[in-house]
Amino acid sequence: MRLYTYFRSSAAYRVRIALGLKQLDWEAVPVHLLRDGGQQHSEAYKKKNPAELVPVLEDAGQVFTQSLAIIEYLDEAYPTTQALLPDDPVARAHIRGLALQIACDIHPLNNLRVLQYLEKNAAWDTAQRQEWYLHWVGTGLEAFEKQLAVYNTSGEYCYGSQPTLADVCLIPQVFNAQRFGYAIDHLPRVAQAVQACSQLPAFIQAEPAQQMDAE
Repeated sequence: MRLYTYFRSSAAYRVRIALGLKQLDWEAVPVHLLRDGGQQHSEAYKKKNPAELVPVLEDAGQVFTQSLAIIEYLDEAYPTTQALLPDDPVARAHIRGLALQIACDIHPLNNLRVLQYLEKNAAWDTAQRQEWYLHWVGTGLEAFEKQLAVYNTSGEYCYGSQPTLADVCLIPQVFNAQRFGYAIDHLPRVAQAVQACSQLPAFIQAEPAQQMDAE
């Protein structure tokens, strides 16, 4: 199993966590998103993912793209290890909804290529980019906090007493937000889930600083 990854990519970070929680053996293939003009734009990489994004997972002769699709594949293909989505259809839908709040509503607005576009094509300076980032990440995480209050009546994680796909998505987004100076002190349920996940080996080992391409 091979994962094409970048140490600071939120999407690749999600998959690294999932691989750890599923206790799977895998090989990292770093793809530097800034070096050489962005290695994801190379012709060789575009053959793996025409969208020129990380991560890409190779397993059993197949190539998979999109972090949430990859994670659900891992959950279904390797069912004997920890499940990231429960069997109950209501709980599955709730957890998927939380994950998609991050992957579809927050992350795309703050992705590297969006920030690069604002800098290069809209001529935004660092302060303007920062304001954009903090507005959208704040809007998204504050809504996520309110949703946790509805869904999570017990348990220290996003949904109950063990980490799920929701936590797998939350932790990289919070890491990214904190890099840009966004504090989560006013989001107690988010902070509680972050604290609980920070104690688990799968989350620790997936941290950007622990990756072979970390700078």
